[in-house]
Amino acid sequence: MEEGRQDAQTWSDALKLYEWLCTFVAVAQREHEDWWLDVGAIMRLETRDPRGWESIDPYEGEEERREDPLFPWLETPSTPADAERYRPRVSELPRSSVRSLIVLLGVLGLDVSKTGRWEERRPDMERWADVILSRFPESTRFYSNVGWKGDHPDFYEQGVWGGWDPFSHYDCDAGLIAVNDDEVAVFWNFLN
Repeated sequence: MEEGRQDAQTWSDALKLYEWLCTFVAVAQREHEDWWLDVGAIMRLETRDPRGWESIDPYEGEEERREDPLFPWLETPSTPADAERYRPRVSELPRSSVRSLIVLLGVLGLDVSKTGRWEERRPDMERWADVILSRFPESTRFYSNVGWKGDHPDFYEQGVWGGWDPFSHYDCDAGLIAVNDDEVAVFWNFLN
């Protein structure tokens, strides 16, 4: 990929990072001052990627979704009061740590030490993560429900530390929310 060049195909290629995993990926146009309302709309599948690029919904067409249209989410923020309840469930993550979390969300069990051929696979996974990250300008803020140590965590070294606050029917899920003036994105790995 040319430096700085991104299009639907390079984005789609980068989403191979989440192939074979139960990971949700969707981007939407930012419509609300309180971006939690945009996150809720993404979770409820009420939005489409503003660029028309690929999204991943691992539960599309599945029986669980037919029984519960919100599945796998327990609930979604749809009011300002909901947004207030969700706000403390995530922490802001510095951009310097986002790449390793994007990769970690593409690793079985969220643990690189248990990933077969990790050192061999790492360059491709990081290249895909860089493509994903390049969609979001420097002004983008990132939030996650996972725990970590330090101001600039490296998720390869520490994994998700100190637990997480699940948003789904599962005991464990790990996510990343990206927010800027134009777009909101949700990346969520369901450890089912």
